[in-house]
Amino acid sequence: MAVKIRLRRLGAKKAPYYRIVVADSRAPRDGRFIEEIGTYNPLTEPSVFTIDAEKAKQWIANGAQPTETVRDLLKKNGVI
Repeated sequence: MAVKIRLRRLGAKKAPYYRIVVADSRAPRDGRFIEEIGTYNPLTEPSVFTIDAEKAKQWIANGAQPTETVRDLLKKNGVI
């Protein structure tokens, strides 16, 4: 089972709000997930990004692959 760390979209139309989740790569974007590890709100100035860094590092050590967007967010906030 390939596991990804990716964004799950919530919020209204044209007002996105994201949760960072660990999910099976075959699951749909907003479908079933294994664990929620953070949130991301791109609409505020500056954008708000919160994550449980320990859980993120643990999932990456266990083989979970972050998507490009999540990888950029993690690097920007010093998690990886």
